[in-house]
Amino acid sequence: MSEQLIAKLRVAPAIELHPRTPAAFVRRPGGKLPEREQGVVPPEPVADVCLLLEGTWPYVRGGVSSWVNQLILGLPELTFSVFFIGGQRAAYGKRHYAIPDNVVHIEEHFLESGWTATTREPRKAGRDVAQAMRDVHHFLHHPDEPGVEEGERVLEILARGCIGREAFLHSRASWAAITDGYAQHCSDPSFINYFWTMRSMQAPIFMLTEAARRMPRARMLHSISTGYAGLLGSVLQRLWGCSLLLSEHGIYTKERKIDLAQAGWIAENPDEKLSTGLDAEMSYIRRLWIRFFERIGLLTYHSADSIIALYEGNRRRQILDGADAARTRVVPNGIALEAWNGALERRPAGIPPVVGLVGRVVPIKDVKTFIRAMRGVVNSMPEAEGWIVGPEEEDPDYVSECRSLIVSLGLQEKVRFLGFRQMSELLPQLGLMVLTSISEAQPLVILEAWAAGTPVVSSDVGSCRELVEGIGAEDRALGLAGEVVAIADPQATTRAILGLLRDPQRWRAAQAAGQQRLRRFYTEELMLTRYQQLYREAMETA
Repeated sequence: MSEQLIAKLRVAPAIELHPRTPAAFVRRPGGKLPEREQGVVPPEPVADVCLLLEGTWPYVRGGVSSWVNQLILGLPELTFSVFFIGGQRAAYGKRHYAIPDNVVHIEEHFLESGWTATTREPRKAGRDVAQAMRDVHHFLHHPDEPGVEEGERVLEILARGCIGREAFLHSRASWAAITDGYAQHCSDPSFINYFWTMRSMQAPIFMLTEAARRMPRARMLHSISTGYAGLLGSVLQRLWGCSLLLSEHGIYTKERKIDLAQAGWIAENPDEKLSTGLDAEMSYIRRLWIRFFERIGLLTYHSADSIIALYEGNRRRQILDGADAARTRVVPNGIALEAWNGALERRPAGIPPVVGLVGRVVPIKDVKTFIRAMRGVVNSMPEAEGWIVGPEEEDPDYVSECRSLIVSLGLQEKVRFLGFRQMSELLPQLGLMVLTSISEAQPLVILEAWAAGTPVVSSDVGSCRELVEGIGAEDRALGLAGEVVAIADPQATTRAILGLLRDPQRWRAAQAAGQQRLRRFYTEELMLTRYQQLYREAMETA
């Protein structure tokens, strides 16, 4: 789930809910409506691959969305269906990507719908339903680590539809499961906080599993995260009897822990100690949210037939979080080299004294460290310039802080905000591309910088060290494609920038290493070939 999505979840009863939008947008070659529109789910698969997407394509530009678009367009021989999960419908405006012809079915579902009343009256819950309620609640929220068999039981409950959304929202069995959990385990004295947290977490599960039972079949499933999308994949896998592939660009549970540690929307008792960081003591409600995402992540890891990470560090993290090492593998991203034809020819002679940060102007990109580093660069190299290239709409307050920092450091004439730019035109103008992020997976902008002949200075996050220095003997033999520095260290960043800009021999060696590494290990062709093989294996198994 994206940052925008998690920010839209609320745990207070006074939240304003929007009417649910139509559940499906469907487009088939020839314009014929599918049988689902007539109330019948076709028994045969309507697509080769069902993509389960949370807060990404086609509504969000860049990042994972670009990768999804790249995958669909790069494999035109396959057909795709899409199950899109969002937070609030109002948070998603127009689509930023055209729907390719090989996408034959799209459904859109929004978590806010989980809390809305349905038109059906809840049936009186029998003993089996009451026990199912307790089993789901226990697995998701009990402090003790659950066993594999408990997870299997929960997935069976969800796949069979033992608990309807009406039963969860309105039945005495649901009330009993929640009140029992509160009495036994909750350290927050507020029952109201606990009650609405349970509804916020669990109601979307039952809404999504209802939709899953109506979803037209595909020959295989591919989830692009754990979270709600991964849980949905685990349920559909049992309904369809097919393979489930999981690709994680970042580690979902880690990203949610960062979000939840800082979230201001969580209702909690004011007497409890608030978290001020990942290692700080958290309130019970915050721990409850984190445990929830850890548990549904565990279900996805146990269900997935293949678990893909972008780099070795994330693969090891997946194993620590419960993934079977034998089912994990690394498939790095790649870029289309033909899109960069002529980029080298557009480079000016020599080494431009221009340093660029490419990315959204948001705290996670740590633009302030870049600005502070540029003060040191300009002190020693007065002709140098710093360019900040990326959208500024997401966090206006942070943008304002960055602009104020530029003024306070006297860099108004040296550090500029350029907004959005075409990368193939911009990157050849840079002497260095600098990435100061505090969290990344495998940044495509590093690959793009290499394609334009631009060495890189990067903070030590995600796969950046592997990218710049290489992994394995063959890769490392290519040499350094720039330099890696500590997170949030302006002085080290300044030294790395000056060390490369002032040493033409070292700069050219880094340029050559980046281009060779890109062509050998990080092309779109390699990535698509690997996914084509994964898809083929999964569909043959099914």
